[in-house]
Amino acid sequence: MKQALGIQQLSPETRWRLEAVFAPADRDMAERLLVEECGNNLSLLTELDTNQLERFRFAALKLSDGSLHRLRQAIEVAKTDWRDLLMAAGFGEDIHAHERWLPTRSAE
Repeated sequence: MKQALGIQQLSPETRWRLEAVFAPADRDMAERLLVEECGNNLSLLTELDTNQLERFRFAALKLSDGSLHRLRQAIEVAKTDWRDLLMAAGFGEDIHAHERWLPTRSAE
């Protein structure tokens, strides 16, 4: 289901991984970056729903390693060519690889 202005919110699985990767103080900004800059705005992904966007958002989260700076860098890669983002995260050769990525929860 699309949200206002065509912006896709985070799926429950994406939110879980975001909370595992990012410290509580950085979660709101990380979520905003994913929702506003790593979703339907990416080339050829305008029609994907929240769950279909997981592969790309998981890749950005994985590469961020809990750093907002690295998350921004990963999103910039996705904006140029999201295939490079998928390859860098190890999700490029197997369309289900992202589903197996389970980050360790950050200390709260």
